[in-house]
Amino acid sequence: MYRPHLRSFSSLLISKNITTASTTRVVVRTPKATMTTAAFRYLDPNSFAPGSRPWSKVDVDYTNYSRTERRRSVTDFRDCIGLHSQQGSFGTDVDVAGFAVYHSPSAVTKSDFENDATVRGKYYDEVEQLLREKLASKGKIRKIVIFDHTIRKHDPSAPRQPVQQVHVDQTPKAAEVRVRRHVPDTKEAEELLKGRYQLINVWRPIGHPATDFPLAVIDWRTTEPEDLMPVDLLYPKRKPEEDDGDDRGKEVLPTKETLASTEGYEVKGETYGILPSEKHKFYYVKDMKPDEAMFIKCFDSWGDNEGKERLKGEEGMRKGIAALTPHTAFIDPQTPPGTKGRESIEVRCLVFYE
Repeated sequence: MYRPHLRSFSSLLISKNITTASTTRVVVRTPKATMTTAAFRYLDPNSFAPGSRPWSKVDVDYTNYSRTERRRSVTDFRDCIGLHSQQGSFGTDVDVAGFAVYHSPSAVTKSDFENDATVRGKYYDEVEQLLREKLASKGKIRKIVIFDHTIRKHDPSAPRQPVQQVHVDQTPKAAEVRVRRHVPDTKEAEELLKGRYQLINVWRPIGHPATDFPLAVIDWRTTEPEDLMPVDLLYPKRKPEEDDGDDRGKEVLPTKETLASTEGYEVKGETYGILPSEKHKFYYVKDMKPDEAMFIKCFDSWGDNEGKERLKGEEGMRKGIAALTPHTAFIDPQTPPGTKGRESIEVRCLVFYE
């Protein structure tokens, strides 16, 4: 199953029919894309020993590998959100480039996000409703399992900071593990794995616009399979009596003395670190607001994971359903001094189809 793709936001054409008494003519205009240039951090494949596995810790921004920076242009696609809302459109259909942004006010207040029970109850309900509404065109949704959320703050005292490295939250292997972990009925899990399922991260600013450390995404069609490097995700070990299988809200900021040690940690996940490529095209929504939500596709069992076919003449972009979305926080050089530190929430969801 394949969909036609737009080349990029900067090449989108908006057309509108204008009818007069004598004729109908088509007016075509090209929206002006706002761009900036910033430094993006990639995984450096030469920074860890051959044959060893790269790893990162979930409770602190520390890894056993180095990052390498590349300066890249990043395009603000805010104007695209309102102009194109139909299925198959760049920026509002996750199957096209791997991400989508929607106007979606939340009834959950900034102070409510400090209450874990409110987030898991009221906000999770909002997220599920939004997923069902915006993904209805993909087929009948059979089940949604929301298994995790993270609140990030650009604050030295916060255990979860914005992640300034291009990455994907889950590998295909990790996505399947998540299904088996969060669907406790073994028979049901096996049945769900036979159909189409996705792992989607629903991201939203909290309290004020995400001007500081905004989120950038890469158009999936500009990636290659060899850009993806599996990285072990280390979680703190918990005592048996304290381990209920739920890691939400249990992060504790480690001390500087223990940063490089893996003692007391275990591998409980796998992400993709992204390797540098000149082909990558970055996009963001400048000053993204709390009443806006972004879908970031981490995995799709129907995704064109291997890039089996290519669309001739489309700058090497893939023909097929977006499989994933590399993303990262970055420093926008246009951010005014004294801007409030970014606060955001990301909710990770398994979406299963009939």
